[in-house]
Amino acid sequence: MIGVIDTDGECAEWAFPAEPGAVRTARHAVRGALHAWGLEAVGDVTVLLVSELVTNSLRYASGPIGVRLERRNPTAGSPAGGPALLVEVSDPLPDPPRERVAEADDEGGRGLHLVAASSRRWGTRRGKSGKTVWFELALPGE
Repeated sequence: MIGVIDTDGECAEWAFPAEPGAVRTARHAVRGALHAWGLEAVGDVTVLLVSELVTNSLRYASGPIGVRLERRNPTAGSPAGGPALLVEVSDPLPDPPRERVAEADDEGGRGLHLVAASSRRWGTRRGKSGKTVWFELALPGE
């Protein structure tokens, strides 16, 4: 891990080098932040989806990989649909990922399908240098 960029209150952000250990280090950092926030209920799915997205970044991009968590508490009646965890994974490659249908024998190609099936909503956006893939998980019991 390069280091924590920000851990102020309801937001945590890290940058990881594009090295093989980045996936494991990202999982550990995310699980630690969720534990500190008392959000263990969404820990397994969050760590799984972060692993998939960081692996994609590691496979296709050569620069640093950013991971950001934000605990959102929208007001009642908000179109967002209640408290949520926003997770963002960024890398310097500008091309958005494409969801594809993996064949039964394919070793890859299921990551974005997992993100789409497991999250409340997800998407991508371009930045000044690269892109961000994000997903949002509903927070139970809040």
